[in-house]
Amino acid sequence: MTSEGAERNAPGQAPDEAYVWIWLPGATQPVVAGRIARDGERLIFNYGRRYLERDDAIPIYLPELPLRSGAISPEAGLGMAGCLRDAAPDAWGRRVILNRAFGRKSRDVDVGVLDELTYLLESGSDRIGALDFQRSPADYAPRAVQAATLEELLSAAEKVEKGVPLSLDLDRALFHGTSIGGARPKAMIEDGDGKMIAKFSSSGDSYSVVKAEYVAMRLAAKAGLEVAPVRLERAAGKDLLLVERFDRIRTDAGWTRKAMVSALTLFGLDEMMARYASYEDLAEIVRHRFTAPRATLHELFGRLVFNVLCGNTDDHARNHAAFWDGEGLTLTPAYDICPQSRTGNVASQAMLIVGDDRASSLATCLEAAPQFQLDQKAAKNIVARQIASIRDGWDDICEEAGLSDVERNLFRQRLFLNDSIFEGAPAGLQG
Repeated sequence: MTSEGAERNAPGQAPDEAYVWIWLPGATQPVVAGRIARDGERLIFNYGRRYLERDDAIPIYLPELPLRSGAISPEAGLGMAGCLRDAAPDAWGRRVILNRAFGRKSRDVDVGVLDELTYLLESGSDRIGALDFQRSPADYAPRAVQAATLEELLSAAEKVEKGVPLSLDLDRALFHGTSIGGARPKAMIEDGDGKMIAKFSSSGDSYSVVKAEYVAMRLAAKAGLEVAPVRLERAAGKDLLLVERFDRIRTDAGWTRKAMVSALTLFGLDEMMARYASYEDLAEIVRHRFTAPRATLHELFGRLVFNVLCGNTDDHARNHAAFWDGEGLTLTPAYDICPQSRTGNVASQAMLIVGDDRASSLATCLEAAPQFQLDQKAAKNIVARQIASIRDGWDDICEEAGLSDVERNLFRQRLFLNDSIFEGAPAGLQG
């Protein structure tokens, strides 16, 4: 690593393999589960013999990686197993890694210049879920974080957006967030007895996106949905959002990790096919594979409705996830409920809702209700309760967020309870 302002050398030859380490349920230390290796354009996985011999071994995820010896190829249409891809960095993490590799040139470098194995091995070890990737099958060496203040992390994120190389200390600090999903600037921090994801403002924001997400997450919790706890902070005169991680549990012996898979993995799709993901298909998976399927379906319907009510059209399949314990699936708390700016009134959800319809409207949600084991009366009651909850809690939560009058009006008119979502809705559910 060189000093700030100097150019860096791009990585050398791409790696041919990586070893997959896993935290088993309740464990505070990882064990090596297997090896992922290049086979042309695909990455093939093999479980290690010693792992298969363990009494407490669990499949990394079923049906993708069953506990058996021999090479396991990714499912048709995938370059690698989805459950492994879930642990890889997304857009923001890749930008940080490119900044580390290419310095000032990083803004002009395509993310495809580095291969998937490189991203897996160059991203932080405290990644979402219970996996990590190492060059060694015997010695686990976590890629650790350099302690930094929120101000320093915010400064580092701004420099990455501008393509400015980071100093050694800032690079190490921001590196901790390279394995988090999503495209917006963020980092991971420890906060007392908890672990948090810090989300920063972006230079391209036309309004306070972090405040909008805070308001949406708080209102979702008020509406009775299971949501990751959040709080707002200010650093260097800018807003940032802290989101409590739900995949980590602190114990007397250390941190345990909860395995997770995205809905994209549940569907067996990759990013190129994500447009075919649907709430209907997710409901079908819940009915057959989740614990407490009926309650989960009602929660999922509530999240769909709330996404429409708050203007979160970024509800793609990576923004839904499930815990995996080796046998069954359980819905994680909701996260990334972030209202999106719209150019016109008509909007569409990222996932299909019913059939080929993804229209961001309450009428479309109600049409899909039977898929969630809800009759029309029950579905309408959920919608009505959420609308009332948003209106009743609006002033208090806007006050919590420190919204100006201009921000309140913008959020209320363009994002939350937008007039267009009520078109075609039954009487009594009109805006």
